[in-house]
Amino acid sequence: MAETVYDVVGIGNAIVDVLAKVGDTFLTERGLDKGSMTLVEAMEAGKIYADVIPELQVSGGAAANTVSGMASLGADCAYIGKVHDDELGQLFQRNIAMAGIDFFTPPLTEGPATGRSVVLVTPDAERSMFTYLGAARKLSEADIDEKIISESKFLFLEGYLWDEPVEQKAMFKACELAHKHGREVVFSVSAKSCVRKHRKEMLKMIADYVDIMFANEEELKLLFDTDNFYAALDEIKSLVSIAAITRDSRGSVVVHGREKIFVEAEKIEDVVDSTGAGDLYAAGFLYGLSNGRSLGTCATIGGITAAEVITHYGARPEVSLRGLVRHRLVEYGKRP
Repeated sequence: MAETVYDVVGIGNAIVDVLAKVGDTFLTERGLDKGSMTLVEAMEAGKIYADVIPELQVSGGAAANTVSGMASLGADCAYIGKVHDDELGQLFQRNIAMAGIDFFTPPLTEGPATGRSVVLVTPDAERSMFTYLGAARKLSEADIDEKIISESKFLFLEGYLWDEPVEQKAMFKACELAHKHGREVVFSVSAKSCVRKHRKEMLKMIADYVDIMFANEEELKLLFDTDNFYAALDEIKSLVSIAAITRDSRGSVVVHGREKIFVEAEKIEDVVDSTGAGDLYAAGFLYGLSNGRSLGTCATIGGITAAEVITHYGARPEVSLRGLVRHRLVEYGKRP
């Protein structure tokens, strides 16, 4: 087994998030689906973009958000994803480099533009994402770097990779390489829309390859086609080694064999934007796991990092997560 260089390598759709505040009527008047991720083509994305005033433009994508959170915690991270060598693609590359993440995937020089997600945030802090994948959907098996995967403790995959057949092939190749080199595969379900379209195939992939899984309560219930959360918890325990399930203000549940660990959520006075909460929970949890912390402490760290990102716009931390987590753990009487 190769010596590890990275704590995690993330693979996902490399996109730039364009965040804007809107009222509920903005969505209803345009027939836009609230609270989900909807794939759109370039023209539709352009129409939505033209009707809003952007608050922020920042590199996004679920896996990229997670590795950025881990980098802020002090982890060594790499990322694999596809952008175009255009203005937004160069923004993505600058942002990920500034976060201290290795990103070697060559950009496209022709073909579709860099992907972007118009994230509409309503007054209740709910986010509705309208995503044009663009260059991201060109990620292929040829972009999967075996050396980086062999040198990473964890391979982190986002559920959005299911949306394109070429990306699915890349994802399965990465899983096979990770297990070939004795590395753990981590999968984040990412969105209900992914489960609705690919439930059966996703369950098979989880059973065949996934060691650690992240999902929220609604995604988990949808995955097992049940309204009973506790029945879904019992179903997942036989498929993966560890499942960490988030429940918004009710905290999270970690399932490990017959063990279920319930961890309370951080207390937040004002939720501004829920974008990236699940991504940053995964970052905190994996950081704890890579440093040998107990599963309960991993979930606590995940709760701390998720709480930071929902207090401001955007899915990337605005403070050093490493300092924040150390401070909070000391407050809780845990080893920092």
